[in-house]
Amino acid sequence: MNFSQQLQEAKSGLKNVSSVVRYPDGRSFVEKDGHNIQVESTFGYVVDTKPDDIPSQITQYIYLGSQDASELEVLSKFNIKHVLSLGVKPFSYDVVHKFVKCLDLPETNIIDVLQHQCLYFISNAIRLKENVLVHCAAGVSRSASIVIGYLMLTEKLSYEDAFTIVKNKRPCIKPNCGFEKQLKSLELKEIYL
Repeated sequence: MNFSQQLQEAKSGLKNVSSVVRYPDGRSFVEKDGHNIQVESTFGYVVDTKPDDIPSQITQYIYLGSQDASELEVLSKFNIKHVLSLGVKPFSYDVVHKFVKCLDLPETNIIDVLQHQCLYFISNAIRLKENVLVHCAAGVSRSASIVIGYLMLTEKLSYEDAFTIVKNKRPCIKPNCGFEKQLKSLELKEIYL
C-alpha cells in the first residue's frame, strides 16, 4: 500500500465535524464540509450593560471607580468633594474636578502622570479631610495604577503590597502591563515628596 492509499484510508476513518469561527468584528460562521455558513452576528467583545456606579473605598478618603461613579447622585451619597478624572472628560458638578489626559496604553508614562498631575490633587483632598474619587472609564487600569502608585509613594509600600490593598477593595483592577512594569520600577527609586 503506497502513501496515497494509506492517507485515503486514514481520511475515511475521520468523523465529519463542524467548527464555529468568530471574527473580532462579531461575525460568526460554521465551517462544515469546506463551506462557511454565517450563523450569527454579535459584538466582538462581551457587552456589560450594568452600571458600575459604586466606588470602592480604598482608604479613609480615597475612592476608586469607573466613570459611572462620577455621577452627581453617587458623589453626594459618598460625600465625595474632589474628582480626579483620568482620560475621561469630567461632568461639571459642585465638586473640585481635575481632568488629566491619560491613555490606557503600556507606553503612557504613568509615573509622570502620577507625580506631576495627580499626587498633589489627591494629597490636597486628604489634607482637607475630604473624600476624593479617582476614576477612568472602567476603573480598572489607569485609575487603579494612580491609586497604587499614590499608596506606594505616600505609605512607602512595595508594588505588591499596594496592589493587594487596592485589589482587595476593588477586585476588578488590572493595570496594563506597561503601568505594572513602571510601578514595580518605582519601588526601586528614591522619590522625595
